[in-house]
Amino acid sequence: MSAREPAEMAQVAAETGGKKTHRTWDRVLVSAFLAGAYISFGALVAITVSSGLDPDTWGTLPTLFMGAAFTLGLVLVLIAGSDLATGNMMLVPLGAMRGRIDVGDVVKNLTLVLLGNLLGALFVAFFLAVQTDVIGDAASEGSSLLTYERLAGIAEGKTGHSAWETFLRGVGCNWLVCLAVWMSLAAQSVSGKILAVFFPVMAFVAMGFDHVVANMFFIPAAIWADVPGIGWEDAGVNWLLAGSGNLVGAVLFVSTSYWYLFLRDQPVTTTTAQEPAERG
Repeated sequence: MSAREPAEMAQVAAETGGKKTHRTWDRVLVSAFLAGAYISFGALVAITVSSGLDPDTWGTLPTLFMGAAFTLGLVLVLIAGSDLATGNMMLVPLGAMRGRIDVGDVVKNLTLVLLGNLLGALFVAFFLAVQTDVIGDAASEGSSLLTYERLAGIAEGKTGHSAWETFLRGVGCNWLVCLAVWMSLAAQSVSGKILAVFFPVMAFVAMGFDHVVANMFFIPAAIWADVPGIGWEDAGVNWLLAGSGNLVGAVLFVSTSYWYLFLRDQPVTTTTAQEPAERG
């Protein structure tokens, strides 16, 4: 089965974005909870595989290993099927640009999906990261101490930038994440979708960009692991800035760009294709 061309991808993306607002609130919330958990699984395994690597020896390679491992999260979202806010920030506005839904539908969907993502991320952070001792504390030993130290470094990095830097890191992050989702629409096989996702996601993590849902895991996990100097105010500020940047990266650089290139002058058509990757 051949890959879709960009113009076909645009049609499928717009159709998918419209469909995402036509479900009951409880289904959207459950789907978003799963996506928040899946991204958190990717974040947790990324911490695990990159912990204990001395920068004096490894340089910046730990962030590359982290990025490669983190791709698990978006693979689970796209292949298993769930609603991730950063992907919806591209798909749902594109549906509105095509006249399938209105701005109110976009706001309601993104608000509900962000809430579900937060609940899923908090669940994994508290119960499966901290309570399991996969992430230890300052008094831990062995692998739990290594993962604690790695998480502490990540959380301190996420909360240590200026507002402008965090916002721009959010823009860069979701430009790449949405390109990953966009390119996954070209593939019509599971292996093709995974390959499409891998490189953009690895790149944004390796560069240290900010993904609001991943940060819904990293920062609360650091708080519950008693990383000094990290509090809920830091979490809220980071989520606001990173989330705003994510929205701009999705809408301006992906949705609007491809709407202008492929959909602006095209009549509205209905696509019947429904694939797991189109649910991300």
